Amino acid sequence: MLRDVLLDIVKHTHSLGFIQAVKLENTDDGTMVEAMDEERTVVLKGKLNNKLEEVPGLIGMGRLSVLKGYLDYEGYGKDGANIEVVTSTRDGKDVAEELKFTTPSGYSSSYRFMVSSLIEEQFRGKEKLIEPNVKALNIGYNYAEENFKDFCEIQVEKSNKTDGLILTSGNDAAGLGCVYGGATVCAWYPITPSTSLAESYSKYSEQLRVEIGTDKNKFAFIQAEDELAAMGMTIGANWNGARAFTATSGPGVSLMSEFIGLAYFAEVPTVLFNVQRGGPSTGMPTRTQQSDILCSAYASHGDTKHVLLIPSDPKECFDFAVEAFDLADRLQTPVIVLLDLDLGMNDWSTKQFEWDDSREYDRGKVLSRDDLDEIERFGRYLDVDGDGIPYRTYPGTHPEKGAYFTRGTSHDEYAGYTEDGTKNAEMLSRLLKKFQTASSLVPAPVFNQEKNTSSMGIIYFGSTDCAMQEALDNLQEQNIKIDAMRLRAFPFNLEVWEFIEDHDLLFIVEQNRDGQMRTLLMAEGGIIPDKLVSILCFDGQPITAEHITNKINAHLSGKPVMAAS
Repeated sequence: MLRDVLLDIVKHTHSLGFIQAVKLENTDDGTMVEAMDEERTVVLKGKLNNKLEEVPGLIGMGRLSVLKGYLDYEGYGKDGANIEVVTSTRDGKDVAEELKFTTPSGYSSSYRFMVSSLIEEQFRGKEKLIEPNVKALNIGYNYAEENFKDFCEIQVEKSNKTDGLILTSGNDAAGLGCVYGGATVCAWYPITPSTSLAESYSKYSEQLRVEIGTDKNKFAFIQAEDELAAMGMTIGANWNGARAFTATSGPGVSLMSEFIGLAYFAEVPTVLFNVQRGGPSTGMPTRTQQSDILCSAYASHGDTKHVLLIPSDPKECFDFAVEAFDLADRLQTPVIVLLDLDLGMNDWSTKQFEWDDSREYDRGKVLSRDDLDEIERFGRYLDVDGDGIPYRTYPGTHPEKGAYFTRGTSHDEYAGYTEDGTKNAEMLSRLLKKFQTASSLVPAPVFNQEKNTSSMGIIYFGSTDCAMQEALDNLQEQNIKIDAMRLRAFPFNLEVWEFIEDHDLLFIVEQNRDGQMRTLLMAEGGIIPDKLVSILCFDGQPITAEHITNKINAHLSGKPVMAAS
C-alpha cells in the first residue's frame, strides 16, 4: 500500500515518466525515499515527511552513494540491508563506484556504475550526447547482469599492469626533454609530423622557463619563414652560446642540408629533430616511415657524417633529447634525433621519466677568458687532445683572443681561410677522427639476450621495437633461435660490429623501401651484402610482428611469404 502511495506521489509531483522501483530506508528523522525509472536510474529522492527533491542530473560520481541499492520496498524491508559502496580511483581520480548489498533474506548482488566524467570527457562540447550514452551504458550493464549471470566462465582478477607507466607521445616527450636539456631557443617551421614537438617545447617552456617575479620568458620560440631559415637561426643561437634546436621532417631536412653542412664544417653544436614520414617529395605526410636514415647520416654535399640518435619509445625520446644537447656541445657538431610519425604523434604507454636534479650540462671544450690569457695563440681548429675535438669560445669572451665570427670555407687550424689542399685534407681527416670519438659517446645498442646463442641475428631500431618483441616471442614458439640487437645511435660502436661478426646471417628490420640501415651498415663496416637480409615495410603503416615473422620464415624455408591475416 505504501509503495502505491509513493508511486502516486512521485508521478503526480514530477512528470518524469513511469517509475519502475522505489526504495525506502527508515532513519531517525524520517523515511528516505528514492525512485527509479525503468533503467533503474534515480530520478527522485527525498524524505517521506518532506517534499521530494529531483536529483540534480542523472549522472556523476556519488550517485550510488545516494542510491545505496535499487532494492524496491518489498525486498528491502524495515530491517534494512547490508549495503557497501566501493569507489575505484585512477591517478587519484574517482572513476567508478560499485554497490554491494545483501537483502534481509540473504540474497546478495552488486551494481557497478562507471563514472560519467569519463563519458563527459569523451563528449566534451557535445553535451546532448552525454545523457544517452550514460543511459546506454546502464542498459547494457543491466541486461548483462540479468541475462548472463551463469553464462560467462571468465574470472577477472584485479591487477595493475600500468604501475610506473605514463601515456604520452614521442613528440611531447622530446619537447619536454629539450626543456630539461637546457634548450632556450627553438627556431622552426611547421611541418607534419614534427609540429607538435616544437609546440610541446613552447608549452612546457611557458610553465618552466618563465622568471618568477617578472614573468619574463627565459626562452625564445621563433617561427621562421622556411626550414632553411629555421636551421640558420638555430646555428646562430648555438654559436652564440645558447642551446638551440629545430624540428622538421624529411622535406625540411632536404631544405636544411646546406646549413647542416655549415654546422658540420664550422663545428657549431646543433640539434635537429627529424620526425620521419612517408616520402619521397611531399609523400605521405600522415603516414609513418623510417626513410630518412641516409639523408640524415650524410646530410649536405661533400664529405659529411652526422651523429644520429634513434629512440624507440617516448621515454627514450625524453632521454635522447636531453642527451642530444650534451653530445652536440661536447662534439661541436650537428646531432640529429630520428623519430617517426608513429612514435612522434601517437600516444604510447611508457616508463615514467626520470631526472636527477644534480645533473650538470656538459658544454664541452669551452675556454674562458682566464683560459685564453694563458694561451699564447688560440687555434680554433687545433686538435690539442688527439680526439679530433678542438676548443672553442663563446663570441666576446676575450677582447683580443677567441672567436668573433665563423666561416664555412676551407680553413686551417687557426680558422684562417686557405685553399691549400693538404690543410683542407687535414681538417677533413680530423673531423673523421672526431666522428670516431663520437662512437664511444653515443648510446650503446640494446640486446635481447645476455649472451648470443644462435648463428642468426636480427638488427632493428626505433619504433619497430614493440612489433619486434612480439615477433621474437612468435619465433621462439616456433623453435627458431635468433639473437636480437636494437640500434640506438650512429656512429655504430664496437658492440654493433661484434654482434655482426658473431653471426652468419642477419635480418635487418626497417620501414623503408631501399633497406637504408642495411646500406649504412655495409658502407660503414664493409659488410658483405649476402650476410644482411632486409625485412622491409614501407606502406605507411607501423610494421607488425606477423609481417616480421612471415618474412623470416619465408627466407629460412625458401617458400613464399604467407599473407597477413
